[in-house]
Parts: sequence; structure tokens; C-alpha cells
Amino acid sequence: MPQIAPQLTAAEASAAQQQTSQSLGVAERNIGAADGKALNAMQQDLASKVRSFMAEAREAANSGDWTRAKNAAKKAEVLSQELASSL
Repeated sequence: MPQIAPQLTAAEASAAQQQTSQSLGVAERNIGAADGKALNAMQQDLASKVRSFMAEAREAANSGDWTRAKNAAKKAEVLSQELASSL
């Protein structure tokens, strides 16, 4: 059954797009900081979750579901900050 994305106004969609790309940018930087480092099990788990939320955000963005994209990107950002601060 297809999910119906909530209809956003142009302004809301635009704001969500900006928040999505901002959050993804932070997540990219933080996940990049972990590259090439020996990560413990907790850090590996966080890195894996970050990548998974980033992928979900991109997939949602590609299908124009900016609410889901923004939420997934925000989760990626928060978890990536947790990861970066544990390095």
C-alpha cells in the first residue's frame, strides 16, 4: 500500500529541503571523521545507523517526501554527532 506523503506548501518543502541538506552535510563530515579509525562495537553500530538514516533521507528526498527526508537526515545528524564526540 503506497504511503501518502503529507502535502507541504512550497515554503515548507523548501525549508525541509534546506534542513535535509544541512543535516546530511553535518552527518557526512562526522562520518568522514570516523573513516580510517579503529571503531569499537558501539561506534561501528552508530556509524552503521548514520549511514542507514542518510540513505533513507536520500531515498525520501528522491521521491519528494521532504518530511521523511528531513526526519531521517536529522536522526543521521544527531547520531553522527554522538559518534564524532566519542572518537
